[in-house]
Amino acid sequence: MIVSPRPILALAALAALSGCVASTVANVVTAPVRLTSKAVDMATTSQSEADEKRGRALRHQEERLGKLDRAYRKHLRECDEGDQDACLKARNDYAEMQALRLE
Repeated sequence: MIVSPRPILALAALAALSGCVASTVANVVTAPVRLTSKAVDMATTSQSEADEKRGRALRHQEERLGKLDRAYRKHLRECDEGDQDACLKARNDYAEMQALRLE
């Protein structure tokens, strides 16, 4: 008795396709969960990201305070030399420094 190769090929193809179908079904079933978790990750900030952001903000604040302090000292010297406009600038610099320190 001679066995036709067609049924054997059909069984082999079916076995190969069943893996693809199962994989596709698994991807379709888990897609909403993966999309939801990705959206949650994008919408929330991790603790390390929050720490980095806070550190950046503090560095910017310190930098601004340094610039204001230098301007304040310069304007104060000019004020001591009799420049009334510099006196006003020195007061404004000092007020801004105090406001930054309260943040």
